Amino acid sequence: MAERNTELADFLRRARGQCDPSRAGLPADGRVRRVPGLRREEVAFLAGVSTDYYARLEQGRRIVPSPSVADAIGRALGLDEAGRAHLAALIGLDATPPRLRSRPVQRVRPGLYQLLDALGDVPVLVLGRRADVLAQNRMAKALFTDFERFPARERNYARWMLLDGEARSLFVDWEEQARTAVENLRLEAGNDPADRATAELIAQLRESSAEFVTWWDEHRVNQRTHGSKRLRHPEVGDLTVEYETLTLPGDADTTLYAYSAEPGSPSARALSLLASWALTGQDASRS
Repeated sequence: MAERNTELADFLRRARGQCDPSRAGLPADGRVRRVPGLRREEVAFLAGVSTDYYARLEQGRRIVPSPSVADAIGRALGLDEAGRAHLAALIGLDATPPRLRSRPVQRVRPGLYQLLDALGDVPVLVLGRRADVLAQNRMAKALFTDFERFPARERNYARWMLLDGEARSLFVDWEEQARTAVENLRLEAGNDPADRATAELIAQLRESSAEFVTWWDEHRVNQRTHGSKRLRHPEVGDLTVEYETLTLPGDADTTLYAYSAEPGSPSARALSLLASWALTGQDASRS
């Protein structure tokens, strides 16, 4: 069976198992549920397709649903925007496995470096494909880590999150953050399965992280656009930062992550203290 069809079948089965039947709007049939999630025939009913058609799709048969059918299946499974995009990407693939190819190395424009410096006390990360860290300002280095100390091929946010003990110690909600990184990588891998660097990163993480294997095989996808992170920083203590993302016009593969804290909060004071520390290279809390 072709690998791409296997990916689609696995995604559909797992998405179906994660559905809440009580929220699906199905008529009661009196049958006892022995497994979690929806039955195949229930997904088919909700999507307006035959049970046989959906079953063959979930078995990985070589079927290419129309966009309207794919959208109906996404709605039946309760997929969010990222999940539907991932489903569409998997459905749109050819039946033959992709030939891996290398993409050009991403570069950061000089003007973007100037912007990072101008933002000053706002921590900013610039991530590229597969969450490669392309650039960061001094506050992002102070808040997270200095990615420039790693070899160029290892400057990757997901890799750092899963394989570096520093990240485990830094994030109070490490499991949530690490799982989100895996789900984001899952989404990107589905959108571009032929990218050699992504395939190599996935292979390394599968070999080195048991958590990655577990979360990857759950086949959940997530696109990070905003959220929060809880940190236990070695210099300024506990703080919570919110982040917003900005995709650069004309460069959809590059995303800017900006972090801030609620004005007047203990977290904002901690960020201010960290800014002093980052500027002087000394721990301002001891001065």
